[in-house]
Amino acid sequence: MTQASARHILVSTEEKCNELKAAIEGGADFADIARENSSCPSSRDGGNLGTFGRGQMVKEFDEVVFSAPVNVVQGPVKTQFGYHLLEVTSRED
Repeated sequence: MTQASARHILVSTEEKCNELKAAIEGGADFADIARENSSCPSSRDGGNLGTFGRGQMVKEFDEVVFSAPVNVVQGPVKTQFGYHLLEVTSRED
């Protein structure tokens, strides 16, 4: 089974999500931005979600995590929880 590791930032608006993505693309540290802005409890660990398999996260997450290039920030990704920036940190088939 394919496994992936990822980290994310969860915010309530698409505008905030785009603002944070621009900051990260401009050189800001993903983990620092997650700690300062994400409403998910994973923010304490820099947004780290650990390792998981297909179907363990919401559908929108799965679609990105199991198709996006590794170490490239993706988003905004809208889910029932809000807007996410996602970064796949590793993936093994």
